[in-house]
Amino acid sequence: MFSKSKTTPDSESVPSLPSVVPAKMATGARHTTFSILGSDVVVTGNVAASVDLHVDGKIDGDLKCANLVQGEASEIKGSVVAETAKIAGLLDGAIEAKTLIVHATARITGDVTYESITIENGGKVEGKLSHRRHGAGAAKAPPPLEVIENKSASAGL
Repeated sequence: MFSKSKTTPDSESVPSLPSVVPAKMATGARHTTFSILGSDVVVTGNVAASVDLHVDGKIDGDLKCANLVQGEASEIKGSVVAETAKIAGLLDGAIEAKTLIVHATARITGDVTYESITIENGGKVEGKLSHRRHGAGAAKAPPPLEVIENKSASAGL
């Protein structure tokens, strides 16, 4: 019942603590497939996300993400690049998306590049619509011209 071994005062007064879980695992961030910017969030600057993004707030800057869902009250002032974009709020800037859905409440002011587009009755788009063929990337500029030999200077003219 009693032992002769001594216990230190620290070990008696401090209860054992549970093991600490790394923050990424505790929040599930390693397994997150989408992110949300709530209606109370205002971002000034460019936003890049490797996952799907749902935006209900305001972004003043360019946005690039895997797939975008924009809420009705949301505002994006900048260009958008996404694989799939469902726009329901204000977008003041160019957008490039493989699949674009413009909801009835959407207002887009800027050029639109798409492979597939759906515009609901009431959705507004002010800008140039450009269809991109399936699998086609951005158009490449032609190579710059290069002067190989100036014959008029060498002919003594």
